[in-house]
Amino acid sequence: MKATEVPSVAGAFLFEPTPYADERGFFCRTFDADVVRSVGLDPDAFVQDSVSRSVRGVLRGLHLRSGDGEAKLVRCSYGQIFDVVVDLRPDSPTYRNVATFELSGETQRTLYIPAGCAHGFQALTETADTSYRIDRAHDPAEDVTIAFDDPELAIPWPLPVASMSERDRKAPSLAEVLKHTES
Repeated sequence: MKATEVPSVAGAFLFEPTPYADERGFFCRTFDADVVRSVGLDPDAFVQDSVSRSVRGVLRGLHLRSGDGEAKLVRCSYGQIFDVVVDLRPDSPTYRNVATFELSGETQRTLYIPAGCAHGFQALTETADTSYRIDRAHDPAEDVTIAFDDPELAIPWPLPVASMSERDRKAPSLAEVLKHTES
């Protein structure tokens, strides 16, 4: 497994496994504590694993946590997603940068998203399973959502939105969220 720093979002990493393929399919390690530790992250900090299943065109996000934030490892274990990270840490050298990735069950790449970054994705295949490993227990009172189509972010979502939650549909702009969090 190889870890690569994401230059457009300080502190983010892309973990790429080494698949072993044969006539049966493939096998690969999707989490390796030693590799995670080698880039300065604590592999024991993750306390919760979750999975979502989405159909083609479903958009989830943009989500982040208030307070101490939430760091997470995100992987598409089946299908393919268009994944987005927005750095919203005011002290970060990459503040307000947007980074996009294609994650898939074929590559099994995992993206580490630092606390203080917003995250969202869109399913590109008929079925897409997305796995999350999170470093804090979920507290719905800390949920923050930003409009997926905010013109300031100009995220190039690849498909028309087929479905999204009511919360995501009614999400405020980035400017509104920042005004609320900076006051």
